Amino acid sequence: MISIYLIGIVILAYLFGSIPTAVWFGQAFYGVDVREYGSGNAGATNTFRVLGKKAGTIVMFVDILKGWTATNLPYLLDSSIVGDPNSPHFVNFQLALGVIAVLGHLFPIFAGFRGGKGVATLFGMILAIHLSAALCCVTVFVLCLLITHYVSLSSILAGFTFPISLALVFKTTVPSIMLYAIAICALILITHQKNIERLLKGKESKIYLFKRKSPN
Repeated sequence: MISIYLIGIVILAYLFGSIPTAVWFGQAFYGVDVREYGSGNAGATNTFRVLGKKAGTIVMFVDILKGWTATNLPYLLDSSIVGDPNSPHFVNFQLALGVIAVLGHLFPIFAGFRGGKGVATLFGMILAIHLSAALCCVTVFVLCLLITHYVSLSSILAGFTFPISLALVFKTTVPSIMLYAIAICALILITHQKNIERLLKGKESKIYLFKRKSPN
C-alpha cells in the first residue's frame, strides 16, 4: 500500500511539472504556440519574448507554482511513509519530487514532450526547500536583469548563487541539498547552451522590464 502511495505522488509530481503553461496560455489567449517563435522553448522567457510582459509574468508565476507544489507533496503523506518534515529523509523525498517536476517541465506529456528550460520550476523547488537561499537567487536575478537585460544570463548567475549562498552564507550541512544545488548549476548550463553561444556572439535578445528599447 505504501508503494502505491509513493508511486501516485511521483506521478502527480511529474504531471504538475508537465502542465505546459506557456503553450496552453499562448494558445488560449493569443492563438499562438510559443514554441513556433523566438527560441522555440515553452517557457516563461520565450513567452516574455513572443507574447509580452503580461503573458510572460503569468506563465512565470504558474511555472514557479508547479515546482513549489510538487516539492511540497510529501506533506500530504503520513510521516510514517516520508519521515518527519525536519528529517533528511523528508527533504530527500522533496528533492526527488522537485526534480521529477522539473523533468516534467522539460519533457511534458501534455505537449508532445517539448517543454521549456525549467528555470522557473526549479526556482519553485528552491522556494520550497530553502526560502532564504531562494531570496538570494531572486536578488541576483533581478539585479542582473536590470543591469544587462539578459534573462538567460540572469538565470545562470542566479543558479550559481544557490549553492554559493547555501555553503558560504547559510552553512548548510545537508549533503543532499548541496548536491542538488550543484546539479542545478549543471542543468542550467546544459539547458542554456544555445543562450551562452548567443551571449558570446552578442546575439542574445534582451528584455526591458520598465521601458522598451529605443529604435536606432
